[in-house]
Amino acid sequence: MNVNQVLEGTLSPDAAIRHSAEQQLSQAAEVDFSAYLTTLAQELANEQAQAHIRSAAGIALKNAFSAREYTRLQEVQQKWLTQVDLNVKKTVKELALATLASNDGRAGQSAAQFIASIAAIEIPKDHWPELMPALVRNVGEGSTHLKQASLATIGFICETEDPDLRDSLTQHSNAILTAVVQGARKEETNPDVRNAAIVALGDSLEFVRTNFDNEGERNYIMQVICEATQADDHRVQQGAYGCLNRIMALYYDKMSFYMEKALFGLTIMGMKSEEEDVAKLAIEFWCTVCEEEISIEDDNVQAQTDSTELRTYFSFARLAAQEVVPVLLNLLTKQDEDAGDDDYNVSRAAYQCLQLYAQAVGSVIIPPVLTFIENNLRSENWHNRDAAVSAFGAIMEGPEDKMLDPLVKQALPVLIDMMKDTVVQVKDSAAYALGRICESVSDAIDPIEHLPVLIQCLFTGLSDNPKMASSCCWALMNLADRFAGEPGCQENPLSKHFQDSVTHILQVTERRDADNQLRTAAYEVLNTFVTNSAMDSLPIVAKLSDVILQRLEGTIPMQSQIVSVEDRITLEEMQTSLTSVLLAIIQRLEKEVKPQADRSMHILLQILRTAPANSSVPDTVFAAAGALANALEEDFAKYMDSFIPFLYNALGNQEEPGLCAMAIGLVSDITRALGETAQPYCDAFMNYLLNNLRVRALPSIPLRKRLLIEAQSTTLSNQFKPAILQCFGDIAQAIGGHFETYLSVVAQVLQQASTVSASPDGSYEMLDYVGSLREGITDAWGGIILAMKAGSKTQLIQPYVESIFHLLSIISQDQNRSEALLRSAMGVIGDLADSFPNGEFAQFYRVDWITSMIRETRTNRDYQSRTIDTARWAREQVKRQTSGAQGIQGIQGVQGVQGVQAAQGVQQVYAGAGK
Repeated sequence: MNVNQVLEGTLSPDAAIRHSAEQQLSQAAEVDFSAYLTTLAQELANEQAQAHIRSAAGIALKNAFSAREYTRLQEVQQKWLTQVDLNVKKTVKELALATLASNDGRAGQSAAQFIASIAAIEIPKDHWPELMPALVRNVGEGSTHLKQASLATIGFICETEDPDLRDSLTQHSNAILTAVVQGARKEETNPDVRNAAIVALGDSLEFVRTNFDNEGERNYIMQVICEATQADDHRVQQGAYGCLNRIMALYYDKMSFYMEKALFGLTIMGMKSEEEDVAKLAIEFWCTVCEEEISIEDDNVQAQTDSTELRTYFSFARLAAQEVVPVLLNLLTKQDEDAGDDDYNVSRAAYQCLQLYAQAVGSVIIPPVLTFIENNLRSENWHNRDAAVSAFGAIMEGPEDKMLDPLVKQALPVLIDMMKDTVVQVKDSAAYALGRICESVSDAIDPIEHLPVLIQCLFTGLSDNPKMASSCCWALMNLADRFAGEPGCQENPLSKHFQDSVTHILQVTERRDADNQLRTAAYEVLNTFVTNSAMDSLPIVAKLSDVILQRLEGTIPMQSQIVSVEDRITLEEMQTSLTSVLLAIIQRLEKEVKPQADRSMHILLQILRTAPANSSVPDTVFAAAGALANALEEDFAKYMDSFIPFLYNALGNQEEPGLCAMAIGLVSDITRALGETAQPYCDAFMNYLLNNLRVRALPSIPLRKRLLIEAQSTTLSNQFKPAILQCFGDIAQAIGGHFETYLSVVAQVLQQASTVSASPDGSYEMLDYVGSLREGITDAWGGIILAMKAGSKTQLIQPYVESIFHLLSIISQDQNRSEALLRSAMGVIGDLADSFPNGEFAQFYRVDWITSMIRETRTNRDYQSRTIDTARWAREQVKRQTSGAQGIQGIQGVQGVQGVQAAQGVQQVYAGAGK
């Protein structure tokens, strides 16, 4: 392999050449990983090589240790540990470290990223003790290029999300701080080095807690950062304010002295900077202050309830309000009229901060904001008018309702009048402010006095200018949610306006100047109005279905007329929007949708037949089909033969996880709807579901068809596994005793899944996954227990009772268990007791943790009534189970061993998930 030629190919604009080069690199890595790394490291370190070739070599080296999937990342890291000789490792690392000194900055940056990849593997295992000292020496003694690249390396290492590496880095905090603080000092004359140092310091702040606890070291760090806010180089200023943001979030309890002595003044000065990026970061400092203090107040309220220790609270935002709020209000006038919707500028940063400030200080913010509004609302300068309107909307959450209510009543006519302003930005801000009122202070809106004119002005704004579409639509959706009334009510305040609102929205979607954004937003409003309609509006909803179906039908021929990517995007957005409205109509009409059902399903099937690969439309079509199944129940069976091929394809499409997940949920919907009539399809459903869990078939399992096949893909993410387990329970409940066919295989899957755990100090994602997984397991067992009881086959559950209680005991000790998990566990406890009313398993119910878990769930006032009711029911079933037992009948010899033993050949479904 000509390495230069291949590396050149990886940068080619020609996709075919690029793909071929990447394939050659992959093959070379597979054939001889050590030689591959050595060759690339030599090319990266080669000062005679062209800059872009060296950069490509660095990218290839970094990619050799990168992977999106955690399990894949572990595999590539393991290759370094087990397949690469110690001498080769030493050579590769020395070449990479030597490259940091290169005059070619791109090569140095590439080497920095590669070194960080290796450090992620070796630092947690103490395999590279000389790395950090070497980087510190580089910063203290090296050339400008070496200093900059070494600081970048430290920054890349500290960016890690890997928990093992994060723990290990705390041991190197002294070395890290020595290097980055040395480079960040005002005595450092090279701005590039100083900038690299301040960036690395920001990345390392989380790992230097021990140093920050030391007052002398903390003072020095804060001095260096505060001095950096006054640097001539704007990049250094930005980095310094970024550091202050992170410090406030990490070390709030140690900031009182520094806020009083320096940070109040420095950050207010920074907010006034002419350099926008500096000003935004200074504004974000006060966002961080507010977020921390909001969080602390919430925590302290809970701590008082629990009689636990209160967190330190300094009221920084309240104390600084007189200085900070006027600056924020002034910055609201710095709007950029050409800014796009996603542009984050100083004005938008100030608005975000003002919102948080209102939440942090409450009614304290009202006087300065009202003064600003009075001075600017009638200004000839539209910037000032817009800022005044925006300021009022920004403070709608935080102050007490009794303070806001009279202000809102007074402001509503003014804001409605501002919707007629000559400048579209002012009208847009007025619409958004009205949306904020509808969202947060809706009780101040009188249905008789305010609602008619409010709806009219928002629809007028929606028709007025596409730039206002998003704000007007958001306000209308909040309005619809606010005035929906009680579920199932005969009439609500929207009823009088429902027909006109629907007509107006449909007209907006047909405007010739309507772009995709306006149409999509309008259909979202229509969706919300349908969802929140009262019973007296259902005839209008039914008529609306004809309009939506006609429009949806009209999109089908457009598929053959597509000539560009823009055409495809437009068509997909239109079909998705229309199908979403149809979904809302089906859900609102429920059984009354029968007259439209045939036509609806016919059109949905046509869309599925014509939709191209990788289209996003089938997701929404599946959701609509699921809603139709829920509404029609067993009557949905007549569509199954036509629909089932699309569902099977989606279940097996692991290349599109979103669609596959939607299909899993749809299996639950359909089986619940069809009941026992779903049985003919269940072999295939179970086939696909188990295949997605990577379960291999056993020839000895007596299924009517070849049920389980060996999986060929591991694409499906762990996040969908809980849904699959829950789906097992839904299938079981639907077909009752017929689930016996699948019981042994599913039971083994559930038992294997029960072994997955997460350490208490593990990542939030892992803790959340394990909680969801256990919820899926308990839901599955709940469905299976009910199915076997319905089929008079409860004896088939006996081999698995012990393992079920083992899982319940784990849940009882889980400090991170959710309400949903506890509710599901209560259901299993009660269902199992109810299924064996003669006290066959009384011994399992007599343990203290069962009683304790039920009591804790039943007496938790924060839980929903259905959770508490389920716990009460479980308690009654436990009482019957334990009080009526005269012994453990029928349990002799059944100790769960048969159920716990994994059948030979079944793969470890969850292998590695808990590592």
